[in-house]
Amino acid sequence: MTLYNWITLISMALMTILILVQTRGASLGAGLGSAGEINTERRGSDKTIYQWTILLALIFSISLILSVIS
Repeated sequence: MTLYNWITLISMALMTILILVQTRGASLGAGLGSAGEINTERRGSDKTIYQWTILLALIFSISLILSVIS
């Protein structure tokens, strides 16, 4: 396995954990516009988890692209 494969696997596992840990208890109705908490801000640890999830998604995507190129 190459370094890119290891980075992809690790970032995928961490991103999955962070997505499952997020406390935004939005159901399917929230995606369809029937939730009352649509205009809220993320604060504290929720914001940090959200930012780490985005960072890991970028690392995951870049490592996949580099893995395909190399």
